[in-house]
Amino acid sequence: MDSLTKAIKLFASGKPIFIYDSHSREDEVDMVYHASFITYKEIYLLRTVAGGLICYVMPFEVGRELGLKFMDEILSAIGLRDLATKRLGYGDKPAFSLWVNYLGVKTGISDVDRALTINKLYEVTSLIYNGYVSEGRKKFYEGFMSPGHVPILMSRGISSRKGHTELSDALSRLANLTPATVITEVLDEGTSMTLGKVKELAERLDTVLVDGNDILDAYLRNIHRESPY
Repeated sequence: MDSLTKAIKLFASGKPIFIYDSHSREDEVDMVYHASFITYKEIYLLRTVAGGLICYVMPFEVGRELGLKFMDEILSAIGLRDLATKRLGYGDKPAFSLWVNYLGVKTGISDVDRALTINKLYEVTSLIYNGYVSEGRKKFYEGFMSPGHVPILMSRGISSRKGHTELSDALSRLANLTPATVITEVLDEGTSMTLGKVKELAERLDTVLVDGNDILDAYLRNIHRESPY
């Protein structure tokens, strides 16, 4: 069984997957779960094992049905274009949209609170992705506040951007799951964790490290439901 086939199988069973983007981009690894499997225990692992920013990924088409915009669009519209148009070395537009809390949380930052916010975001995403747009919008606008402690990333589509946001979205689609993931950069002391150390970490967690190019190649060989940005 090749690493991608194994990754898809493990991902669909609720295991975390490690995704490497590429040497020519961030040159980083993210720890990735499908959003449907998130409990406070997965949040604890993400923050203690990976250590980066814990983000919720939804498809672009779902975000647009909710009326969401990318944060660079929001900042540009309020006169902060000089900040919003700058780019880091790898050149991509950022995937960030709003940061939210579910109204049922206490402060929003605990493992339990962030898991609850993500669970409710997944309910919204599932409704809209499966055609229940008005129900999803109602649940979102009645149940959430912003700013909060869970950043929403919107996938711009793998044809437009090839970051961990889009790669994790593509992995969901390859696994025939609702495209919704939770991703976190894997950090070490002072810097990002090396590929060698991530491979050892993946082995300890009985999972795999997959190259983003393998996800990209498999995705482009198949026809999947996607509305690129």
